[in-house]
Amino acid sequence: MTWRRGAASTPSWRAEAVRVALVQTRTPASQAAALDHVLPLARQAADAGATLILTPEGTNILQKDRDRLKAALTTVEADPVVCGLRDLARERGVHVLVGSALVDAGGEKAANRSLLIGPDGGIVAGYDKLHMFDVDLPTGETARESAAYTPGDRAITALAGEGRLGLTICYDMRFPALYRALALAGAEVMTVPAAFTRPTGEAHWEILLRARAIETGSFVLAPAQGGFHEDGRGTWGRSLAVGPWGEVLGVLDHDEPGFLVADLDLPAAARARRSIPALANARAFSGPEPLA
Repeated sequence: MTWRRGAASTPSWRAEAVRVALVQTRTPASQAAALDHVLPLARQAADAGATLILTPEGTNILQKDRDRLKAALTTVEADPVVCGLRDLARERGVHVLVGSALVDAGGEKAANRSLLIGPDGGIVAGYDKLHMFDVDLPTGETARESAAYTPGDRAITALAGEGRLGLTICYDMRFPALYRALALAGAEVMTVPAAFTRPTGEAHWEILLRARAIETGSFVLAPAQGGFHEDGRGTWGRSLAVGPWGEVLGVLDHDEPGFLVADLDLPAAARARRSIPALANARAFSGPEPLA
């Protein structure tokens, strides 16, 4: 597969191939430090020819202490990391998916929001994480995202040049119905920015992402947080790009900051869906009743 920049000054997705970059970060506990961390990686990704650059969940800040997090958060419009990546998109004429920014939503709780930025620096679309990671892991690790974040209530697709993205975040990947709905709405590329825990990452990360690709005949792009963070958490890394047949297009086989470049043959999604038309063949059914 080949890729080349067109003659136009603003790069765009090609019908036959698009170069994407998945940025892997170890986001610090303040927005200023987070911007210094992610911006050089995103610039390097643009230098490598990527016309769509994706960053992980919590790109702008990771802070486990809820009081400190709440005190630090700003609106989307004022967030330094979002503003810095908007400037980069405008400067390089590329799309940037801020995998998620943790932002002040105007209430008691924050929003975990994915933002697609266009080549003019404008925000094309936003998606608030639907499924809250409220779990008690066998290791003793617990999480209660619903205590800090207000969940979204709407699935979102958005155009990035020639391709339609289905926007999701991290724990969403465990809910296949969401990906089916996005595929039926025309999404060819599912974005799954994440800050996966290390025990669940080792057990489930690649399996779940490949399953979502196979079920929907879609590309799946999953930029991740990785390593041990300033706030004490550990994340799995292993950012992954998957093709619509379930094939791994590229992976970072570590949890260090960096980026992964992959070339997507966008028509491959339609070919996979024609070969195994699971989206079209699904049938409605009744029963059984849920257990009380």
